[in-house]
Amino acid sequence: MSAVTIHQMAERVAAMMEERLGVSGNDLAAKLRRGKRSLPRKVALAAQALADASENAKNPKLLVQINQADVANSYDVCVRHLATVKPGGRMKGLVINAAATVALGLLILGVVIVIVRQMNGQI
Repeated sequence: MSAVTIHQMAERVAAMMEERLGVSGNDLAAKLRRGKRSLPRKVALAAQALADASENAKNPKLLVQINQADVANSYDVCVRHLATVKPGGRMKGLVINAAATVALGLLILGVVIVIVRQMNGQI
């Protein structure tokens, strides 16, 4: 596996992170710093390994030390996870969660008002 291939893998994962998660940055390492919390631990570790391999691939002496099977496995883990993430899915979930919280609060308030009115009527 050449240095160009490793860089292309890192660029592909970085592009998917930007597209699917909305994370900005210049390269995979920068995007990973910003969006690491939105990835599962296994995927975040795989992305970090891919970013490190991409950085090491710039040096010919370090390129020889890169385990190609680990790089390919890390790439597969990242792409497999990011392919399942829907763009804007997190925002939709947050909006639905907020609406459900407000609805539950209004329901509880209504129950409390009914209980208080009934208690005042019996006294």
